Amino acid sequence: MEQYYRHFRNKKIYKFVAYATLEATEEEAVVYQAMYGDRRYWIRTKTNFFEEVEHEGKQVPRFQKISEDEALKEI
Repeated sequence: MEQYYRHFRNKKIYKFVAYATLEATEEEAVVYQAMYGDRRYWIRTKTNFFEEVEHEGKQVPRFQKISEDEALKEI
């Protein structure tokens, strides 16, 4: 089963690809893929990917997990 997330600001959908390790720091990271445009792959530290951020005066997840069904309706 695929895992999909929606970004808090741009509302675009991304697919979780894998966990990885940053070579320089050995910090855990998330590899994820945009489900729009050129479907580019991105890497972000695990801490940063799963952290909460302030948006419109509220604390919200940077990436909100959504169901596969919801994601597939939009991509």
